[in-house]
Amino acid sequence: MERLWAPWRKGYVEAGAPRGCIFCEKSDAGDDAKHHIIARGKSCFSLLNRFPYNGGHLMVAPFRHVAALDALTDEELLELMRMIRDQAALLRRRLSPDGFNIGINIGRVAGAGVADHLHVHVVPRWSGDTNFMPATADTKVISHALDEMYSRLTGAAK
Repeated sequence: MERLWAPWRKGYVEAGAPRGCIFCEKSDAGDDAKHHIIARGKSCFSLLNRFPYNGGHLMVAPFRHVAALDALTDEELLELMRMIRDQAALLRRRLSPDGFNIGINIGRVAGAGVADHLHVHVVPRWSGDTNFMPATADTKVISHALDEMYSRLTGAAK
């Protein structure tokens, strides 16, 4: 294969570090479909990752701009964990993954792309989804566009 067509990656590569906080901006914007927000609670929300590791890759974050788990109130922490559970269940119902990677990168040195706003990655996984591309070309193949995945998870027609 000579070429892998992934035009959305160009925006990621050229954009550099985001200005402001994507979690605060998207949760405050008021257009959940445009920003791929899947669920809202009292203190937390979930949204599709714009640059997913796998199809259906969600992030769950508190509305409040905090960088670490110990900055959350007990109520926020409980809702965060419940939303992670509920979003994994949604992915299980809609996408039938074989498993999940669920994780938090706290701090830039730990791999957090947005280090100053805590967020949890919920990544659905399927047997055999790690193909040769990550090893040979440092590339992931994502088979669903974000708008299509948003519609699939929310039932919303776009």
